[in-house]
Amino acid sequence: MEIKKYVYLFDEGNSKMNNLLGGKGANLCEMNNLGILVPYGFIISTDACNKFYHEGRSIPEYIINEIEASLIKTEEVVGRKFGDNKNPLLVAVRSGARTSMPGIMDTILNIGLNDKSVVGLANISNNERFAYDSYRRFIQMYSEVVLGLERKEFEGILYTAKEKKGAKFDTDLNTEELKEIIVRFKEYIRKEIGRDIPEDPKVQLIEAVKAIFGSWNNPIAEVYRKTNDISCDCGTAVNVQAMVFGNMGENSGTGVAFTRNPVTGENKIFGEYLSNAQGEDIVSGSRTPKSIEELEKDMPEVYKEFIKISRKLEEHFKDMQDIEFTIEQGKLYLLQTRNGKRTRTAAVKIAADFLEEEIKQH
Repeated sequence: MEIKKYVYLFDEGNSKMNNLLGGKGANLCEMNNLGILVPYGFIISTDACNKFYHEGRSIPEYIINEIEASLIKTEEVVGRKFGDNKNPLLVAVRSGARTSMPGIMDTILNIGLNDKSVVGLANISNNERFAYDSYRRFIQMYSEVVLGLERKEFEGILYTAKEKKGAKFDTDLNTEELKEIIVRFKEYIRKEIGRDIPEDPKVQLIEAVKAIFGSWNNPIAEVYRKTNDISCDCGTAVNVQAMVFGNMGENSGTGVAFTRNPVTGENKIFGEYLSNAQGEDIVSGSRTPKSIEELEKDMPEVYKEFIKISRKLEEHFKDMQDIEFTIEQGKLYLLQTRNGKRTRTAAVKIAADFLEEEIKQH
């Protein structure tokens, strides 16, 4: 009897496995297969999500065993160990439904950080400020998504710290100020739920996966599914990826871009990015992003590589792509690609241009 599989490494999937791995996960596997640099990891399938609900919102032990085996493989590929205090592997956990549901479900970054591993991260990066910035981000996201605490309370603590210093942006806060914010975050969490965030990284990970599965049936997701005629039986996959860091200084950053203009259809990159930032900074409004064209001036080699990869993805998927990326100390990583949404005007132009380009190629 064949044993059912619930967890897939990135080199075990492809873009045709959309229903099982979700759109994001299937395309991560496809980019990995194409030799495009994506942070390595694995996908917990939509079948696992349905099993989670069938088991009364719990993850069966045999699926947890698969997760742990995939984590070991990820450690081998990345060269870091999850839960290690000296050279810690940190992971991002992101939802990934079959059909794109942008901004509806949840993401948690920097899973694996605790009071000990943050010191290890500071040591191996030789950047203490970056390590504690990552830790405060983890605490906030974990508390919101897993513990259900209010975002505005954490934003209030952050705002107070910036006001006290006269700082305009989060990036203006130094290491000691970030440490103080972490103390305040922890005090608020203790006051609200009577306990701390788990220090055990494996507990953090499993609780995060449960929360992402749980977000499939949150009220906003239910409304979105009904509005867009998406079956509640589809479930969401969960993507677990090694962290790459856009908040390691001015030669790092994060961004989103379309391979063509989604409004006009013009064959020109259209998007924005932020230096020294992680993914949520783009959408939070805390800082004003730069136009993607400015990346050419700030990091010309990265921009050149981004254009090359964008063309490769268009040629492969034969459609305009919507891309998310992170730059870690001058190294470009892709976090997502999907067919981009566009206006009717853009759709007509893009279709005509693709046809013309294909004719020229042949």
